[in-house]
Amino acid sequence: MIAGRGPSPAIVNTLARALPDTCLTVALASGGREFRGWGVDRHLDADLYDALNQNTRATGQWAKKAPDIPPYPRPTSSKPEERPKTKSVAELYRGFSGRK
Repeated sequence: MIAGRGPSPAIVNTLARALPDTCLTVALASGGREFRGWGVDRHLDADLYDALNQNTRATGQWAKKAPDIPPYPRPTSSKPEERPKTKSVAELYRGFSGRK
């Protein structure tokens, strides 16, 4: 596609958007290999698990202490988030107007 041969960009875009949410390509776009297999259904299951445990702790009649049930293990991105450098309005204006 880049060298001018192969399918058109529109077809490649359509095929990429049709990938399942559990594939490696979508996982890499989400933050890393640890997200592979984590589709919408798995996220909903993890949230449901945590909600049921929270409800159990909140409504139980515990004699001493509520049971300590750990939250569902979720993948975390190993890459630290980089915050974009902030610019002042004057710097933005100079950048757009061409003034230095």
